[in-house]
This record gives sequence, C-alpha cells and structure tokens, in this order.
Amino acid sequence: MPQRLVVVKVGTSGITTSEGKLDTKEMAKLAAQIAAAVKSGDKIVFVTSGAVAAGIAELGTSGKTQDVVFQQAAAAAGQSVLMAKYRELFRQHGLKVAQILLTAEDLSNRASYVHTCNVLGMLLKLDVVPIINENDVTSVDELMPVNEGYKVNFSDNDILSVLVANAIGADLVVILSDVDGLYTSDPSNPDAVMIKTVENITAELKNSLNGKSKVGRGGIQSKVKAAEIATTSGIPLVIANSRRENVIVDILAGKKVGTYFKPQTKMKAIKRWIAYGAAVKGQIYVNEGAKKAILEGSSLLPVGVTKVVGHFKACDVVSLVDEEGVEFAKGNPNITSGELNLIKGLQVTEVKKKLGSKCPKEVIEHRNIHLIEGEK
Repeated sequence: MPQRLVVVKVGTSGITTSEGKLDTKEMAKLAAQIAAAVKSGDKIVFVTSGAVAAGIAELGTSGKTQDVVFQQAAAAAGQSVLMAKYRELFRQHGLKVAQILLTAEDLSNRASYVHTCNVLGMLLKLDVVPIINENDVTSVDELMPVNEGYKVNFSDNDILSVLVANAIGADLVVILSDVDGLYTSDPSNPDAVMIKTVENITAELKNSLNGKSKVGRGGIQSKVKAAEIATTSGIPLVIANSRRENVIVDILAGKKVGTYFKPQTKMKAIKRWIAYGAAVKGQIYVNEGAKKAILEGSSLLPVGVTKVVGHFKACDVVSLVDEEGVEFAKGNPNITSGELNLIKGLQVTEVKKKLGSKCPKEVIEHRNIHLIEGEK
C-alpha cells in the first residue's frame, strides 16, 4: 500500500472521563493505533484537544467558571500534563512525539505558514509523531485584538485539523468525536439514521445540524464545516466515534466506519491557503464591472476599487466585496491598504504618477484570487 499522509483529530470527550480527568486507557488505545499505522507505512499528524480539561483536573478546580483567563490558565497547566502522557504512551511503541501549538496568525502569515509546513515535514521524515493543539493561551477569540475588517480562520481543533491537512497536502482527515458519525437528525431521536456517505455538503444539510460537545468547543456544525473545507480542497474526511474499538485502524484499512465525506476536485496549494488558511485582514470593495471581470478570469485593477476597509500589508489575505456588500472572493493584494487608498478608482497611467512606475499594475493577480461563488 502506498504511503499516506493522514491527519487524525481527537476531541476532548474522546480522551477524558465523565469526571473531566484524562482517560489514560482511551489515550493508550489511540496511541497504539497511531503507532500501528506509522509502522505500516503511513505518516500521521495528530491533532488533540484536552489541554483545558487536563488543566482543570491538575489545578483541582471545578472548571465551571466561563472566565477566559481561567480557561487560558487551565490550558497552560494542562498542556504539559497532556504532552507528558502522550510522550509516555507513544514511547511504549518506540515512537517519539513533538508538540506544536498554533494560533490563527501562524497560519495567516504566509512565511510562518510555510515554516510550519517545513517543520511538520521534517518531523515526519524523522518518524516523529507531531502532536498539534491550538495555543489557547494566546489565540482565543475573546482576547484577540480585532481591527475593522479582520476575521480569524479557526475557532476550534476541528477546523484546525483540516487547515493543517490543507497545509501539508494530506490524503485523509479523520475527526474522532463522541458520536458515531453524521445523523439525519439528533442522534438521541430513535428515528435518526447515520449517514454513511456524504457526496456533497448542501445548504439544506448544514441547516439541519444541531448539537454540541459537553466538554469541548466543537459541535457537529464545526465538524461539518471542517468537512466542507477539506472536501472542497480535495481531501476526504471521516467523522467517527473515538471510543469505537480499532477505529483508526479500521478507517485506514478502508472499512466503512462513521461518515465518509467525498472529496471534490483538488485545489491548488496557494488557493487552499487563501481560501481557508489565512485570516482575512481587510476588505476591498469593487464595482460591478470589476466583479464581472474577476469572475471571468481577470485580475483586479485599481480602477475597479471603490472602498478599502481595514489595515493590511502586501500578501495578506483580504475579502473582495461587491456593490451589494456581498463577499464573492478572497485574494492576496500586491500592495498595502494605504497604497491602495491612494490609487483606488484610478487608471493605470494615473497610478504611475501617484506611486511610481514600479507599482504593480494589478491590485490582485487572478492566480491569487479564490472565488467563493466557484471558479468559472
């Protein structure tokens, strides 16, 4: 069997007991399955939740408070506990682990995004299992400085797992939770039926979702959103129950476990990053003519820009917004928001007078534009 690159994500409920403490038996089962996959030739990147829960147990508190700083403190205390346990469990199988904590900005900045990919690649080459978690101490939405036009790219480890998969070009994403898969209605409903395969994630499907994990941040909505990101990028995804015996081994063996989300056409690496990996640092409003040209395959020129929102640098990711206020694309501008404000609405000849002959003719080249409405 050819070597596969797989991202496996486990939620808090999969590695904690009903009392909220780390469930070392379940963690041991996951480690054993990942070790078996590695030894059979697959490369595994492991995304884990559980730091906050581990920290609450370590600090000896109830954890009932919703205070953000307390949650951060719990994450800080729990992260070392979590990694120490994983290190011990993987060592029993002759494997080494490495901890990687990521924030939204790590994936939004192109340079740090590429460096993260390089580090992951090196760790896998060295047969080390990368263990990834969101850096809760610094990246929670509530404490992030929000500028006008700024939108973060992930809010939980379900989304983080597929963004990592996109970054490294994974062959499969496995999201392990406390549910067996995606159901036609609430799983507690006796008439609910598990959906074995999802061909396309429709608006109707997304509108029918409900439910949230009792101890984690992600619910079934988050998991389906993760599946939408993965599949539109060309990566299949499986949602399954982490406590099912040999769940990872069986999924990798091709057995019908959980819900399988079928991948769509593979997206180019730069488009994957623009579409999903990077936080949006601002908005560029364009006129109807510019929108039509972009949808037909053209670049964005200064003459088509009507308004600039936010503060962004060249190569940050921004939204492209039409005259109705609807975002229809994302892209990498060649110039800063300050420069664009000076030349918006101007013809190319006028632009050169303002910013000089070295100023790029295009605000955003088409190859660096991702169309939200779909490529034409």
